[in-house]
This record gives sequence, structure tokens and C-alpha cells, in this order.
Amino acid sequence: MTETDTKRPGKIPGQGRVAGIDFGTVRIGLAITDRERLIASPYEIYTRRSERLDADYFRRFVEQERIVGFVLGLPLHCDGRISSKAEEAFRFAEWLRTLTGLETEFMDERYTSVLAHEYLREAKMTQKQRKARIDKIAAQIILATWLERGCTGTTEYEALDD
Repeated sequence: MTETDTKRPGKIPGQGRVAGIDFGTVRIGLAITDRERLIASPYEIYTRRSERLDADYFRRFVEQERIVGFVLGLPLHCDGRISSKAEEAFRFAEWLRTLTGLETEFMDERYTSVLAHEYLREAKMTQKQRKARIDKIAAQIILATWLERGCTGTTEYEALDD
């Protein structure tokens, strides 16, 4: 598979629950939609362990929650260039596709963590409480954005307006 193929969004089926992912090398924030895809809710934060244990976790997650596809946050540079973290996210998406057989779409995640911190600060949470929730709230924002866009991911990588 070429780099261009990896960046091309998948075709998530039109019905069923979708999982949002805030990808990290240590922690992965997860959010899920309801079956009607009206609401994105924070799910949990998974701490990565090993490829085998990670695979077991994601297989169980897909089966238990009846997930039909993934929306993965894509960490782009502000000018729209692909970051090294985005390259890692592309590799993770391919790993997920191979593991689960499910398609993955990408959603621009620039500033989602900042927004998640702001939401949690407004909720009067302590720094410790915010840290324990930030990744799954970022995943919720990624997934909610995908829903608001009519269930379509980011296909063009553009600079943010000044």
C-alpha cells in the first residue's frame, strides 16, 4: 500500500456505531457514537502495553461495542503539512484495518486537545481530573466533528486561516 493509499479515507458503513480515536504512542483516547450516530460520547483511555495486548483490546472493543468503523484524529501542522505524528497515525490506522477489517477515516485534530482542556477547565476540574480525561474528551471532539460534517472525514490538508 502506498502512502497516498494510506491517506485516502475509508468508506465507513452508513449504519452502526463508530469509534473516535485520539491517537497517542502511550495513551489512546476513545469515544463512540450511538447506533443512530446522533451523539459522540467519551468512552475511555486505553494505555498501550504491547502489540499483542493492544490487538486483544481492540478486537474485544470492536466486538463488545459493535463498532463498524473508526475516525482517527490526524495531527497536522498548522500550515496543513503532514506531521511525523500524522505519519504514525496513518500506520496505526493501517494496523487497525488489518486487525479488525474495519475502515478508518481521518479527521483534522488540530487544537482538539486545547479545546478539551478548555471544556474540562470550565467544568471546574482539577489538573489531575483533567489529565485523567483529556484524551477521551479529545476523541469525543474528533468524533463529534466528524458527525457534524455529515459523517465525512478530512480529505484535504489545508492551512488554518490566520
